[in-house]
Amino acid sequence: MSIFRLSLRVALIATAFTWVYGQDELDKGLVPKSSADQTVVDAIKSPGLTVVHLWAPWCSNCQAELKTGGWLKKIKDNPQVRFYFVSIWNDGGDGRAMLKKFGIADQPNVTVVADPGPRRGENKIKQFAGLPVSWIPTTWIYKGGELYYALNYGEVRFAVLQQFLEDSKSEWSHKGEPKLEE
Repeated sequence: MSIFRLSLRVALIATAFTWVYGQDELDKGLVPKSSADQTVVDAIKSPGLTVVHLWAPWCSNCQAELKTGGWLKKIKDNPQVRFYFVSIWNDGGDGRAMLKKFGIADQPNVTVVADPGPRRGENKIKQFAGLPVSWIPTTWIYKGGELYYALNYGEVRFAVLQQFLEDSKSEWSHKGEPKLEE
Protein backbone atom coordinates (compact mmCIF):
# COMPACT_ATOMS: atom_id res chain seq x y z
CA MET A 1 0.00 0.00 0.00
CA SER A 2 1.39 3.36 -0.93
CA ILE A 3 1.94 6.13 1.56
CA PHE A 4 -0.61 8.23 -0.33
CA ARG A 5 -3.36 5.59 0.04
CA LEU A 6 -2.54 5.09 3.73
CA SER A 7 -2.68 8.85 4.35
CA LEU A 8 -5.96 9.08 2.48
CA ARG A 9 -7.52 6.28 4.56
CA VAL A 10 -6.35 7.84 7.82
CA ALA A 11 -7.81 11.20 6.75
CA LEU A 12 -11.14 9.61 5.78
CA ILE A 13 -11.36 7.70 9.06
CA ALA A 14 -10.57 10.84 11.06
CA THR A 15 -13.20 12.80 9.13
CA ALA A 16 -15.81 10.08 9.68
CA PHE A 17 -14.97 9.90 13.38
CA THR A 18 -15.38 13.67 13.74
CA TRP A 19 -18.66 13.59 11.84
CA VAL A 20 -20.07 10.74 13.92
CA TYR A 21 -19.11 12.13 17.33
CA GLY A 22 -19.93 15.74 16.50
CA GLN A 23 -19.12 18.75 18.61
CA ASP A 24 -16.69 18.76 21.46
CA GLU A 25 -17.58 20.37 24.79
CA LEU A 26 -16.04 23.72 23.83
CA ASP A 27 -18.16 23.89 20.68
CA LYS A 28 -21.30 23.02 22.67
CA GLY A 29 -20.65 26.05 24.88
CA LEU A 30 -20.96 28.26 21.80
CA VAL A 31 -24.51 27.13 21.08
CA PRO A 32 -26.92 29.91 22.11
CA LYS A 33 -29.25 29.36 25.05
CA SER A 34 -32.90 28.59 24.34
CA SER A 35 -35.24 31.56 24.49
CA ALA A 36 -36.83 30.09 27.65
CA ASP A 37 -33.43 29.87 29.32
CA GLN A 38 -32.55 33.44 28.31
CA THR A 39 -35.96 34.74 29.45
CA VAL A 40 -35.44 33.23 32.90
CA VAL A 41 -31.80 34.32 33.18
CA ASP A 42 -32.88 37.89 32.41
CA ALA A 43 -35.79 37.73 34.88
CA ILE A 44 -33.82 36.45 37.84
CA LYS A 45 -31.48 39.45 37.63
CA SER A 46 -34.24 41.80 38.77
CA PRO A 47 -34.19 43.05 42.37
CA GLY A 48 -37.48 41.41 43.41
CA LEU A 49 -38.32 37.81 44.18
CA THR A 50 -38.59 35.37 41.29
CA VAL A 51 -39.78 31.77 41.54
CA VAL A 52 -38.68 29.46 38.74
CA HIS A 53 -40.66 26.24 38.57
CA LEU A 54 -39.45 23.52 36.19
CA TRP A 55 -42.21 21.09 35.37
CA ALA A 56 -43.94 19.09 32.62
CA PRO A 57 -47.65 18.40 32.10
CA TRP A 58 -47.06 14.62 31.73
CA CYS A 59 -45.27 14.38 35.12
CA SER A 60 -47.49 12.86 37.84
CA ASN A 61 -45.65 14.75 40.62
CA CYS A 62 -46.21 18.04 38.77
CA GLN A 63 -49.88 17.19 38.28
CA ALA A 64 -50.24 16.38 41.97
CA GLU A 65 -48.91 19.84 42.88
CA LEU A 66 -51.44 21.50 40.59
CA LYS A 67 -54.39 19.46 41.90
CA THR A 68 -53.86 20.67 45.47
CA GLY A 69 -54.42 24.29 44.43
CA GLY A 70 -51.25 25.23 46.26
CA TRP A 71 -49.62 26.94 43.31
CA LEU A 72 -52.63 29.12 42.58
CA LYS A 73 -52.88 30.12 46.25
CA LYS A 74 -49.17 31.01 46.48
CA ILE A 75 -49.37 33.01 43.26
CA LYS A 76 -52.42 34.97 44.44
CA ASP A 77 -51.06 35.44 47.98
CA ASN A 78 -47.78 36.86 46.62
CA PRO A 79 -48.64 39.31 43.83
CA GLN A 80 -45.27 41.04 44.13
CA VAL A 81 -43.43 37.78 43.35
CA ARG A 82 -42.91 36.79 39.72
CA PHE A 83 -43.49 33.11 38.94
CA TYR A 84 -41.97 31.44 35.88
CA PHE A 85 -43.43 28.06 34.93
CA VAL A 86 -40.87 26.48 32.63
CA SER A 87 -41.98 23.33 30.87
CA ILE A 88 -38.98 21.08 30.24
CA TRP A 89 -38.57 17.60 28.83
CA ASN A 90 -41.83 18.14 26.95
CA ASP A 91 -40.68 18.31 23.32
CA GLY A 92 -41.16 22.09 23.26
CA GLY A 93 -44.73 22.16 24.59
CA ASP A 94 -45.36 24.80 27.26
CA GLY A 95 -48.22 23.06 29.10
CA ARG A 96 -50.25 26.28 29.10
CA ALA A 97 -53.55 24.40 28.65
CA MET A 98 -53.02 22.48 31.89
CA LEU A 99 -51.96 25.63 33.75
CA LYS A 100 -55.11 27.39 32.48
CA LYS A 101 -57.22 24.49 33.76
CA PHE A 102 -55.92 25.25 37.26
CA GLY A 103 -56.24 29.05 36.93
CA ILE A 104 -52.48 29.67 36.83
CA ALA A 105 -51.58 30.68 33.27
CA ASP A 106 -53.57 33.93 33.21
CA GLN A 107 -52.37 35.35 36.53
CA PRO A 108 -50.64 38.73 36.06
CA ASN A 109 -47.46 37.66 37.89
CA VAL A 110 -47.04 34.38 35.96
CA THR A 111 -44.97 33.78 32.85
CA VAL A 112 -45.20 30.46 31.00
CA VAL A 113 -42.28 29.36 28.81
CA ALA A 114 -41.02 26.11 27.34
CA ASP A 115 -37.62 24.66 26.68
CA PRO A 116 -37.61 23.37 23.08
CA GLY A 117 -35.66 20.22 23.91
CA PRO A 118 -36.81 16.61 23.81
CA ARG A 119 -38.25 14.57 26.67
CA ARG A 120 -35.83 11.69 26.37
CA GLY A 121 -32.41 10.85 25.06
CA GLU A 122 -29.00 12.38 24.95
CA ASN A 123 -30.27 15.82 23.92
CA LYS A 124 -32.58 16.19 26.94
CA ILE A 125 -31.46 19.26 28.91
CA LYS A 126 -29.37 18.63 31.98
CA GLN A 127 -28.92 22.27 32.89
CA PHE A 128 -31.17 25.32 32.95
CA ALA A 129 -30.27 28.92 33.84
CA GLY A 130 -26.82 27.68 34.81
CA LEU A 131 -28.02 25.08 37.32
CA PRO A 132 -28.13 21.30 36.97
CA VAL A 133 -31.49 19.67 36.29
CA SER A 134 -32.03 16.02 37.08
CA TRP A 135 -35.64 15.83 38.28
CA ILE A 136 -38.98 17.56 37.99
CA PRO A 137 -40.68 19.28 39.58
CA THR A 138 -37.84 21.59 40.60
CA THR A 139 -38.40 25.00 42.18
CA TRP A 140 -35.84 27.78 42.63
CA ILE A 141 -36.25 31.10 44.45
CA TYR A 142 -34.11 34.06 43.39
CA LYS A 143 -33.71 37.58 44.70
CA GLY A 144 -31.63 40.19 42.94
CA GLY A 145 -29.92 37.64 40.73
CA GLU A 146 -28.92 35.38 43.61
CA LEU A 147 -30.29 31.91 44.20
CA TYR A 148 -31.77 31.87 47.71
CA TYR A 149 -33.42 28.44 47.77
CA ALA A 150 -33.44 25.37 45.54
CA LEU A 151 -36.04 22.61 45.91
CA ASN A 152 -34.61 20.15 43.43
CA TYR A 153 -36.28 16.82 43.99
CA GLY A 154 -40.01 16.54 43.91
CA GLU A 155 -43.22 18.12 44.99
CA VAL A 156 -43.00 21.34 46.96
CA ARG A 157 -44.74 21.72 50.29
CA PHE A 158 -46.50 25.02 49.94
CA ALA A 159 -46.11 26.03 53.59
CA VAL A 160 -42.35 25.59 53.14
CA LEU A 161 -42.44 27.56 49.89
CA GLN A 162 -44.27 30.40 51.66
CA GLN A 163 -41.72 30.35 54.49
CA PHE A 164 -38.89 30.55 51.94
CA LEU A 165 -40.60 33.48 50.23
CA GLU A 166 -40.99 35.28 53.56
CA ASP A 167 -37.38 34.57 54.51
CA SER A 168 -36.21 35.86 51.14
CA LYS A 169 -38.05 39.14 51.67
CA SER A 170 -36.39 39.83 55.00
CA GLU A 171 -33.11 41.65 55.36
CA TRP A 172 -30.95 39.94 57.93
CA SER A 173 -27.31 39.86 58.74
CA HIS A 174 -24.91 38.62 61.38
CA LYS A 175 -22.89 41.83 61.21
CA GLY A 176 -22.04 43.13 64.65
CA GLU A 177 -22.74 39.86 66.43
CA PRO A 178 -19.90 38.52 68.55
CA LYS A 179 -17.97 35.62 67.04
CA LEU A 180 -17.78 32.30 68.83
CA GLU A 181 -14.46 31.45 70.37
CA GLU A 182 -12.69 28.56 68.75
